[in-house]
Amino acid sequence: MKTQSRKIIPLGLTAAVLVLALVALYACKKNEPAQTTPAEAVKAAVAEAIEQTTCPIMGGAIDKKYFTEYKGKKVYFCCPGCKPKFEADPEKYAAKLPQFKQ
Repeated sequence: MKTQSRKIIPLGLTAAVLVLALVALYACKKNEPAQTTPAEAVKAAVAEAIEQTTCPIMGGAIDKKYFTEYKGKKVYFCCPGCKPKFEADPEKYAAKLPQFKQ
């Protein structure tokens, strides 16, 4: 009885071929930019221009957990300690906020 010899492919080589195949498939994927209309682009630009990103008291990045309402608009702060300072003299800080610039 004749036995057939099988060639065994090392596990590391198999894994490497599989990884290369996945990378090749991912690289072939088309990366088409999202199509936006001119109206959407203008709307995004306006929103970016009036969106508050810094605390009016300390000047640091805001945390949207800490806010108050002033003249119908939300004012965000970096920490809970800034809210009472703003509420004590809102006009002093309102000029620094993009949502109140005309």
